[in-house]
Amino acid sequence: MVVIRLALGGSKKRPFYHIVVADKRNARGGRYIERLGFFNPVAKGNAVRFELNSERLEHWVALGAQMSDRVRSIVAKEKVVIKEQAAA
Repeated sequence: MVVIRLALGGSKKRPFYHIVVADKRNARGGRYIERLGFFNPVAKGNAVRFELNSERLEHWVALGAQMSDRVRSIVAKEKVVIKEQAAA
């Protein structure tokens, strides 16, 4: 199964997450299929906190990729509109 999830990066006390499409069986920070964007929870000042390629997100959701709960909440909080996959 293919999932859209956060891959941990950054350093000690400075988390940084890549939003990636990966096989569910791979490790959290391991191999991924495509990088869709990033989320920086500790961004300060005018640093960019969130970036996402919404076209590619829609593409992967249409192909059946499942978003993790955390990615779904971040996308909703940042008001990114995507077309959800039709229920089969």
